[in-house]
Amino acid sequence: MDTAACPCCGFRTGCGTCPICFWTDDGQSDADADVVRGGPNGDLSLSHARLNFAIYGASHPRYQDLVRPARPDEQP
Repeated sequence: MDTAACPCCGFRTGCGTCPICFWTDDGQSDADADVVRGGPNGDLSLSHARLNFAIYGASHPRYQDLVRPARPDEQP
């Protein structure tokens, strides 16, 4: 079974709210990655969340204590 990749961190967690980056999959993709949609991700665009993940290891610095490392089976 192939598990869906998180649009923010790229790990295969099945999405919902990703335990690796804490992004909530709201259907946003590369086509509208710079748009702030509000909703579950608040004031973050997908592009900004990806940048935060690269810097902080979470979609937003405030989530650093809520995330966990990826397991081997979740690698992209």
